[in-house]
Amino acid sequence: MDAIKAVIDRRTGSVDRLSVLAATDMAGVDALIADRMHSPVSVIPALADHLIHAGGKRLRPLITVVAARLAGARGDAHLKLAAAVEFIHTATLLHDDVVDTSNLRRGKTAAHLIWGAPSSVLVGDFLFARAFELMVETGSMRAMEILSRASRVIAEGEVLQLTRAHDLNLSQKTYLEIISAKTAELFAAAAEAGAVSAGASAPHCAALRAYGQNLGLAFQLADDALDYGGVTETLGKNAGDDFREGKATLPLLLAMARSGPREVDFWERAIGRKEQTETDFRRARELIVGAGALDATLDLAADYAENAKAALSVFPKNDWREGLETLADFAVSRRA
Repeated sequence: MDAIKAVIDRRTGSVDRLSVLAATDMAGVDALIADRMHSPVSVIPALADHLIHAGGKRLRPLITVVAARLAGARGDAHLKLAAAVEFIHTATLLHDDVVDTSNLRRGKTAAHLIWGAPSSVLVGDFLFARAFELMVETGSMRAMEILSRASRVIAEGEVLQLTRAHDLNLSQKTYLEIISAKTAELFAAAAEAGAVSAGASAPHCAALRAYGQNLGLAFQLADDALDYGGVTETLGKNAGDDFREGKATLPLLLAMARSGPREVDFWERAIGRKEQTETDFRRARELIVGAGALDATLDLAADYAENAKAALSVFPKNDWREGLETLADFAVSRRA
């Protein structure tokens, strides 16, 4: 499990360093977020604040900010788009936790367990609305197109994942389509919107979109590995949630492909029929680790991280580019 710990430790460190570089911009984003959460309906800011200020790294808006600066931004037009990105992300988390009946989010009790599922869904809708208000205020139709498309693609990815839940015949290709839509799309849109706000050229916008897309895939793959190799205190959610929810993520798919007949019966019961006992997660983790599925998943994540860094080659070397490259490196680092 040393490899898994390295992923978490190095990911946290790289985001912290990048946050220092973008501290002034991120303070502006935080101020916008705090202002736009206000509502005369008291449950809305209370519920939104529960999740938004629960210790998240603001990774997606940070990418918007750094992409804008790398692309030459001189003003603050990108701050509203970064806040919109965070609202979209938070809204999807609120909806996901209701769908998945999750107990924890960012180390805290999931909002739907405190305020109820209807309130969580509706506050998610409120945050989506706030995001679109912020987009309109930028006056950039291109940025609105990018983030609107991302919102649609994310929803499609979530529905596709829901329809293929407990599917032991899920192909790796379909799995990658799911995480590309539900996770990587917002990374890609965050980076591309930042570039657009800076007035970047089409090739530079495309390069930052490619960076975000590959980084998002790398992060999701690493997270899927961490679900079987991490601990609840570090993850900010329950370790094994994917297993208990019957999600066929890549570590599980790879382990099943390398299983014998006896293990196949186990997977069909625990995932296919979702008939689980208290000891099943431990056995699943042992099978996945023993099959080398965690290492294989992290190897693929590392490939996507390399692709993300390669996409930045069109930009000159500077602190902003180095920050994004470092984030890609440490996001999936498997060695201390």
